[in-house]
Amino acid sequence: MLKRFGAFFLDILEVVVLAVAIFLLVYLLLLQPHKIKGDSMKPNFLDGEFLLTDKISYRFGEPSRGDVVVFKAPVGNGEEFIKRIIGLPGETISVKEGKVLINGTVLAESYLPDITITSSGGFLSEGKEIMVSPENFVVFGDNRSHSSDSRSWGFVSKEKITGRAWLIYWPPRKAGVVPKIEYHLGKGLFEL
Repeated sequence: MLKRFGAFFLDILEVVVLAVAIFLLVYLLLLQPHKIKGDSMKPNFLDGEFLLTDKISYRFGEPSRGDVVVFKAPVGNGEEFIKRIIGLPGETISVKEGKVLINGTVLAESYLPDITITSSGGFLSEGKEIMVSPENFVVFGDNRSHSSDSRSWGFVSKEKITGRAWLIYWPPRKAGVVPKIEYHLGKGLFEL
């Protein structure tokens, strides 16, 4: 009887250890859950929603304009922020008359309400052009009037990016893959 109990206990322990190992592998290397806190990404991502962050894409590729990323906050106590990549390394970005300009061309942002006005901030003031340095990105919240983002505190380095928002899983009515965005800049079309 004691021998059977010992074998049963070892079987259970093996299953638990394997489950923990798989969880840690997925959590540390592949996917990580995040809860959206605040209104900075309204109307596309709401306070209290949960999403999975893809942590592997940027190990093999570069972030793209329009990617919604989770990164270590440049200010604060080690929290993570969620924002959308707007400016890429080597580009010149500015805010003029409520619009975002990339290399002097207005960025059409179809995912924002028509009434959205992008204001400037301490780092990116009205009319000032800033060149995005290598390995850095400019990120904005979708809710431009209620977002602490690159306009205030500057660039986000690639090394600070935890991953790309991949899948919303809560609430169930909004569950699904985070859509890719198409941008129209001047004469060219950038499909992301």
